[in-house]
Amino acid sequence: MFTKVFESYHWEAIKQSIYAKTASDVERALYKSERNLEDFKALISPAAEPYLEQMAKLSRELTQKRFGKTVQMYAPMYLSNECQNICTYCGFSLDNPMRRTTLSPSQILQEILSIKSLGYDHILLVTGEANKTVGVEYFKNALEIIRPHFANISIEVQPLDQQDYEELIPYGLHSVLVYQETYHKEDYKKHHPKGKKSNFNYRLETPDRLGKAGVKKIGLGVLIGLEDWRTDSFFNALHLDYLERTYWQTKYSVSFPRLRPAEGILEPKVIMNDRELVQLICAYRIFDEEVELSMSTRESEKFRNNIFKLGITSISAGSKTNPGGYDVEQDSLEQFETCDERTPTEVAEMIRSAGYEVVWKDWDSCYDV
Repeated sequence: MFTKVFESYHWEAIKQSIYAKTASDVERALYKSERNLEDFKALISPAAEPYLEQMAKLSRELTQKRFGKTVQMYAPMYLSNECQNICTYCGFSLDNPMRRTTLSPSQILQEILSIKSLGYDHILLVTGEANKTVGVEYFKNALEIIRPHFANISIEVQPLDQQDYEELIPYGLHSVLVYQETYHKEDYKKHHPKGKKSNFNYRLETPDRLGKAGVKKIGLGVLIGLEDWRTDSFFNALHLDYLERTYWQTKYSVSFPRLRPAEGILEPKVIMNDRELVQLICAYRIFDEEVELSMSTRESEKFRNNIFKLGITSISAGSKTNPGGYDVEQDSLEQFETCDERTPTEVAEMIRSAGYEVVWKDWDSCYDV
């Protein structure tokens, strides 16, 4: 289990190691043919900032070599904003007084038809963490409704047991996104004071359960703004490296959510500027040529217009972060505010105008054997 690996590292020692990296360390990482975690430290360090242009060029070349000039389009669909956790950064937090909404089967179908009309064939199902309301049986029913309409279904819900994931796979589950939020164990407790999510180790071991269950793709990430982004990103890369070595038949993705405004949440502890986010994305690509890198509508139109050329392989557009937001209940409370408000058609045209191919569908359940 990754817990053993994680406990052999110490936050402050890793942080000091990253900030101690030199220009020579960065240059060594850039000119190597294969990189390790020490190289990743160098690439995310302050010493790498003057090398951003070289990093961006190399990241673009590596991305095109592995993925070509393509960008996958996906849409998030929020099924419920009910949640049993208190999280300091989330609009769905239990202590946030709000009207809770969970979509019924007929409402799910209504949302599906609206999303399909936008051109999507990849969908990400999102809920708050409320086992009794949106538990395994709810997911099974939702997947049964959704599966005939989409080639690829991902979920971002509460961590489940291995057996639960095994039960969901026959219903069409392809990918699971589970963010640790922060790998700083003490601060994790501060941000998750109540609910099942307060169990740091259970969440940390979720990707292990996913790998053992045979889920086709696992998505990782940290919520940028809760802690020092360089140190958190190292631990996320450590987790990725462990998983790729242990569950080598599984695909992996990394997302880069920066803390965005939402009703009743805290201000970011750490502000990451755009140049630093570019640095982090390029560092991941240079470190790992195979990993998929995803960008949501949290980021601005201007930023997204450029970053997909440097390493991003999947992108959302026209996203609604509230249950029923596409058609059923457009005014329900959002999990967070989006920044890029363009339609999927507008984003797709922007991607094509840059000489890239927009991919709406690259996987079908008929390939699952």
